[in-house]
Amino acid sequence: MSKHGRVLVAMSGGIDSTVAALMMHEQGYEVIGITMKTWDYANSGSSKKETGCCSLDSINDARAIAVQRGFYHFIVDIRQEFGDYVIDNFVDEYLSGRTPNPCVLCNTHIKWNALIKKADALDCEFIVTGHYALIKQADGRYFISRSADLHKDQSYVLWGVSQECLARTKFPIGGMTKPEVRQLAFDLGYEEFSTKAESFEICFVPDNDYRSFLKHRVDGLEEKVKGGNFVDKDGKVLGQHAGYPFYTIGQRKGLGMAFGHPVYVTKIIPETNTVVLGHVDELLKNSMKVGGINSMKYPTIPEGIESRTMIRYNDGGVMSTLKNLPSGEVEVNFLANVKGVAPGQSAVFYEGDDLIGGGIIARNEPFKLPEIFQKSKEMTT
Repeated sequence: MSKHGRVLVAMSGGIDSTVAALMMHEQGYEVIGITMKTWDYANSGSSKKETGCCSLDSINDARAIAVQRGFYHFIVDIRQEFGDYVIDNFVDEYLSGRTPNPCVLCNTHIKWNALIKKADALDCEFIVTGHYALIKQADGRYFISRSADLHKDQSYVLWGVSQECLARTKFPIGGMTKPEVRQLAFDLGYEEFSTKAESFEICFVPDNDYRSFLKHRVDGLEEKVKGGNFVDKDGKVLGQHAGYPFYTIGQRKGLGMAFGHPVYVTKIIPETNTVVLGHVDELLKNSMKVGGINSMKYPTIPEGIESRTMIRYNDGGVMSTLKNLPSGEVEVNFLANVKGVAPGQSAVFYEGDDLIGGGIIARNEPFKLPEIFQKSKEMTT
């Protein structure tokens, strides 16, 4: 073993994880590469060519780097765990009228757990990934801070990572910008990686069409939900829609009807297969509740702390105050109205560039899955 120790590097075959592995190797660490197989594209119902982190080309690219640099590389099959948790949740959230964030769940509950387990088996002290984020430590706590490249920053999708995992994680490229990463790949002799295209899609929805994925995944979905009503805020019927799971809060295009003026999805009521439409000002909210809280910088979310709260990836965030509720949820009170608060999405709280914590935006009313979906898991293929 090298004097710096042994590290397990998650290698997707893309430029960021490749450069992370090369950096650790150049710094004298004994590197072991690992590529996680999370999904088979044939199961998505997509006609798009297989690309991205789970494709054979990406796996081969990762293995080739390891062979060239003389370190071990493993492929770990976590398709069952990924499907049982991330994909089932993705489907259930849409059937519940919410908008899920599968990357957060995958990071929090699947990838880090799989990496730590494999690291322990291989006697690796740290795990390494190619995320654009920084890890800091203060007062006995580990927490994430925004990366040097704010345009590529990925702290938003990492709010759920535990203290135990953060203590054993390194983000080598967190202090770099994307152009610097590309230049380093070029300087190290990997010109093909310095110009490699990136994928911004959900890995198991390669054509970015979640509606087709749901139809493929849930038997008879279209027939079960078609013919529901579009209504306004007063309940007046405006027309019929294709089924509530196929719409998201804030959606304006693809409604299938012309209204003569811009209208937006302002609310989804799955219990009655109803989609509420309204003007843009009806999307504005001054507060929300957030559940499933993971407090990162502090042992618990400090009462009344002021934070910049992001409700979607790269939205810039809005200043707010946080209040702890007896239910374990956090009430977020925005200092300015925000548009498009979508239940199911992540809400992430920042103090400057430091991540205080985060959670999942909650519905304001109790929910019961429609009767037609009571056995939804039995309908998945």
